[in-house]
Amino acid sequence: MFMGEYSHTIDAKGRLIVPAKFREKLGDEFVVTKGLDGCLFVYPLEEWANIEQAFRKVPLTNKKARDFVRFFFAGAASCEVDKQGRILLPASLRAYAGLNKEIVSAGVLNRVEIWDKEKWERCSAIDDLDEIADYMAELGVCI
Repeated sequence: MFMGEYSHTIDAKGRLIVPAKFREKLGDEFVVTKGLDGCLFVYPLEEWANIEQAFRKVPLTNKKARDFVRFFFAGAASCEVDKQGRILLPASLRAYAGLNKEIVSAGVLNRVEIWDKEKWERCSAIDDLDEIADYMAELGVCI
């Protein structure tokens, strides 16, 4: 399980440090793809294989499913950690997530999310936690 948030910078070549806590679980190679809400999703290879299996069951006759599969898989890239604990993010993924200099890596259960810091601050500012907690309870998740 991934949890926690870490602030880093991305260099001019598009390299960023993967926090050591995340590297332990991600391993030396993992998959980065376009995520929801304008961030990047990072998956260990084992979790990526599970996602692939789930998507193989999606009917190709469904246009919305085809669109999402294209978005999610065509944008994916395999990344390897270098000796300094960094990965090189492809330019297309950096552009999609609007990554410039300051970034946040956030652990979210089965994945890591990579965010532009300003976007992270806007998206993680929740106005009404009570309303969201009630909604989560309706989904069967109680804390």
